[in-house]
Amino acid sequence: MSMKGKLGVYLSKIENESGEFEILQLFESSLDTVHPDQGEIPIKLLGFGEISIVFEILTPELKGLAFKRLPLFESEAQVTRHIKAYHEYYTLLTEKVGLVIPEQKSAWVYMNDEHTKIALYCIQKKIPAENVVSSMLSSISAEKLKPIVALILQEFKKIWQYNRNNTEMIEIGLDGQISNWAYFKTPTGNHIEYLDTSTPLFRKDGEEAMEVALFLKSAPSFLQWMLKSLATEVVERYYNLRDVFIDLIANFYKEQRSDLIPALISQINEFILEKIPELEISPISEEEVVKYYKHDKFIWQLYLGLRRFDRFLKTKILRKKYDFYLPEKIKR
Repeated sequence: MSMKGKLGVYLSKIENESGEFEILQLFESSLDTVHPDQGEIPIKLLGFGEISIVFEILTPELKGLAFKRLPLFESEAQVTRHIKAYHEYYTLLTEKVGLVIPEQKSAWVYMNDEHTKIALYCIQKKIPAENVVSSMLSSISAEKLKPIVALILQEFKKIWQYNRNNTEMIEIGLDGQISNWAYFKTPTGNHIEYLDTSTPLFRKDGEEAMEVALFLKSAPSFLQWMLKSLATEVVERYYNLRDVFIDLIANFYKEQRSDLIPALISQINEFILEKIPELEISPISEEEVVKYYKHDKFIWQLYLGLRRFDRFLKTKILRKKYDFYLPEKIKR
């Protein structure tokens, strides 16, 4: 049986007769968000985002699966809406657009006895680190990166052609940063897979499928009103293909491979001119990528700094649990 076929079977092994996910509930109840790998459930951290952690549970039954924890929800209605959007986004990208994405499942548990906080776990097959494109960047040359980027650009093209041509009033966005892609060499040909569907970026009749305001929950409560427009700005960029291109390029600064950026800009501008002229996207300059990166870096450094202050207040002054994982240092 393939790993794809096994995913549902594996998921059933963390579910008891009542349909509750006992091992995740135990993980949640014993979780120290400062040191998440030191709880009662043995895990290995695989990665992290601005509000989430990705980890593997080191038990024989579940080893080989990647769990992404999203601690954002206050009611069953909220988490149910997000799960519906999460799976519909997968269906849109795989069946309507034609992207290859690892099979996904989801599970959620209460974070407290009052049942006022819920953590959602998005579950996929674990991808070998050597296949994640961002992990290749430490030593890859511009020449070897080029065919990988060419495959990624073709996936972008599929999405925005779908947006242009579909008659269902559906608009799909994508967080196309380099860490969200895996590259595989096979006897039948090389291919790319997209990894992160936990933020369902699509609209129907102009309405977001997910509740964008939820992603402010990780910000200090006294600043959420101020950050609302910022959250909208960040989400909006993923619906604009030119912004997605720029975000992909700028991500190479964060990955400490700015030397690859001139060749990357040249490749993308050539792609814009030759492969998608009908979308009428203007060429990208290195100056605007630098400007975008500096602005983006400022946003996330400010956001992380405010959240560290909020964690200090909650844990050191108020002696409460802090629900979110915060990386101590991110190279940008």
